Amino acid sequence: MSSSALTVGGPIEARCTKCRSNTNHIIVAMADEKPLKVQCNTCSREHKYRPPSQAKPATTRRVTDPRVAERKEWEELQPEMDTAKAVEYSMDESYKVGALIKHPVFGVGLVQRQGGPRKIEVLFEDGRKTMRCK
Repeated sequence: MSSSALTVGGPIEARCTKCRSNTNHIIVAMADEKPLKVQCNTCSREHKYRPPSQAKPATTRRVTDPRVAERKEWEELQPEMDTAKAVEYSMDESYKVGALIKHPVFGVGLVQRQGGPRKIEVLFEDGRKTMRCK
């Protein structure tokens, strides 16, 4: 919307601090052929001139649901698991990373890491769970 010759009272597109978007403005004050102050045509607020913000490019980053990623990880690890070697889960036992456990509610799971004192992180078919241990 900016014209080639900027003048006081002329239109210009600028970023409005109150509207928080690019809107049409009227130039109120200029210095060295550059707008200093503008007035928003939408909210009538007078403020310093701020050039219109550029649209952010669309990101190519995919947002994936962590449950989907955990399910995929489970499916990749399952063929290597020997479920016959899974031990019954007990809060009074200690487990090492890579151990298979059998939980009465969640089923067979693979210990993936020590989650702190007396905690382990286990990947089950339904997802990752933090479990208490010795």
